[in-house]
Amino acid sequence: MSEQRDTAQQDAAETFPAVCGYTHLFPGVRCRLQGLPDAEAFVAGPWAVAVDLNFSDGTVADANLSVDGPVGPVVLRVPAHTTGAGHDIGERSWLVRELTRHGDEVELKLAALPAP
Repeated sequence: MSEQRDTAQQDAAETFPAVCGYTHLFPGVRCRLQGLPDAEAFVAGPWAVAVDLNFSDGTVADANLSVDGPVGPVVLRVPAHTTGAGHDIGERSWLVRELTRHGDEVELKLAALPAP
């Protein structure tokens, strides 16, 4: 098994914080994934990681970033959660349209998943 795959499997067991500047997600929103061991490598070839989504109201949602094959789509799966104001947000999956490195962080730009 390659070193990159070993690292990817190890990182899948870790959880990384992502900071979102809003109380909820919507198409076009950007979140910053932090703490990855190699942001440049992640942008070039993303791998599955667990994510703690930190929203602007202090709410944290345990999410997962998955990758469908070596060139498949990157998807952020977010379980149902409640905002700080008490609004229920249902479970939702988001297409990661863009990954951009900003220093040690990776910015995720989200889009709605196309209907099946």
